Amino acid sequence: MKNVLIIGGSYFVGRVFVEELAGAGGYAIYSLNRGNAPLAMPGVHEIVCDRRDYEALAESVPSLMWDAVVDFCAYTPGDIEIMFSVLPETSVNHYIFISTASVYQPVKEFPITEDMPKLSGPQEHLGLHADYAYHKWLLELELESRCRERHVHYTSFRPAFIYGKYNYAPRESYFFDLMGRDEPLIVPEPDLALFSFVSVWDVARMIIVSLGNEKVWGRAFNLAAEELISYGRLIEVFEIVSEKKLLTRRIPLRQIDEERVPLPFPIDEHLIYSGKAVRETLGFNYTPFLEGMRMTYEHYRRSHGPGH
Repeated sequence: MKNVLIIGGSYFVGRVFVEELAGAGGYAIYSLNRGNAPLAMPGVHEIVCDRRDYEALAESVPSLMWDAVVDFCAYTPGDIEIMFSVLPETSVNHYIFISTASVYQPVKEFPITEDMPKLSGPQEHLGLHADYAYHKWLLELELESRCRERHVHYTSFRPAFIYGKYNYAPRESYFFDLMGRDEPLIVPEPDLALFSFVSVWDVARMIIVSLGNEKVWGRAFNLAAEELISYGRLIEVFEIVSEKKLLTRRIPLRQIDEERVPLPFPIDEHLIYSGKAVRETLGFNYTPFLEGMRMTYEHYRRSHGPGH
């Protein structure tokens, strides 16, 4: 059995990863989380602890040889440092960090590849979320530094917009909720912005095939499927998966800004990333967007009951 320590693992991507890993077999799975959403899964050892509480962390994490550590919830510089402070020397073979595709500076050249310039500071225009992407980039640097010091193999993954079951962010569910209430779905006019997506199942499976895989050591990868999706294309897909004609309302960009319509994606900028490197490195095929969104909608309907 290979020992895998998962930091997080009870929400969204981490939860799907734990499910997929448990289904794969051959792994002793330890999930460290704060206990707010217990996994209660057979064969999964849950460690209830706040990762920033050094004393509790030192007492809670088993002294095992870890074939891999998979970190879903490092958000603030120092989060990775504290993990290494409680993990004995030479106890970790491979540390995988889930970063974000938002670490790149704004560019006009697309698709955005892994070697493009990274943020040099917070994104003040994002308000409460100004530090998020910049801190993720600082954590990538922290990971590289600590792993080189300890001779630990490391990998960072930078997902584009993730969709799929357990998604707590109001993205696809924003539209599904409107659909369930028979309310119109808003389409920006003009509908020009294009986005890269990746399904939660693809993220989970790519992590699994990367565990201890020397092909990904010392590298960072975007996770983004090839298809480019606009608001208009989203609605086409939603009509297919729901098997009904949806109400839509086209609104000029200026009006959307003035009325502060809470659309889940930008309305006037492209967010297009290349997921080619990881696809070629791992021989991985992304789930087609229509197929992935059909699975997502089916899960949404099961979890929300009749009428959705």
